[in-house]
Amino acid sequence: MADFTFPPPPRPSLPIVGSDHLFPVRRIFCVGRNYREHAREMGHDPDRSPPFFFTKPADALVRDGVTIPYPPATGNLHHEAELVVALGPGAEVFGFAVGNDLTRRDLQAEAKKLGRPWDMAKGFDQSAVCGPVHLMGKTGPMSAGQIALTVNSEVRQKADLADMIWPLPDILAALSGMVKLAAGDLIYTGTPAGVGALNPGDVCEVSIEGLGSVKNTIGETVAPS
Repeated sequence: MADFTFPPPPRPSLPIVGSDHLFPVRRIFCVGRNYREHAREMGHDPDRSPPFFFTKPADALVRDGVTIPYPPATGNLHHEAELVVALGPGAEVFGFAVGNDLTRRDLQAEAKKLGRPWDMAKGFDQSAVCGPVHLMGKTGPMSAGQIALTVNSEVRQKADLADMIWPLPDILAALSGMVKLAAGDLIYTGTPAGVGALNPGDVCEVSIEGLGSVKNTIGETVAPS
């Protein structure tokens, strides 16, 4: 077998609660507009369309406690609190985590207007905040429970997981009909209403009942190198 011409990058991973092992991340899928009030605040009819998906690269992953540089090429970075589903062997649900789908909202709005892909609005460096994985056997199916987000201790988002338009079984059925899901895949299941801007110096914390929280500080802009 031929050697790589240069060392491959390390595999993105997440800690697993109660284990010394790491969860190896393969791909990141995200559900768009999965809470009715968020769909409405973005100007869409929440009852008209089936679920749709976009992706983030696995190396966009950023863990709890990391200071995230304010991304370049945007003046409107938004937070999006989300439940994250981690898939294990057989593409079965392995566990759950707390996530934050960071978004360059101005770039997304421009892409929508022009009918272009969302890649640079959603899949930029350190745009996929995710906490440690809690095993399914410890949490249950996570079909209900409070999800909330604060910025500098001020509540911005607050809802219940039961408010999802498409619950997890529907998400998995729709997504697996389009791609082959596998162990290591993460699915960000959508955000409730209340998305808003983040600025350098802000401390953003997402919490989900039964899963704890993730907290990250937004730093100054660092140009890509």
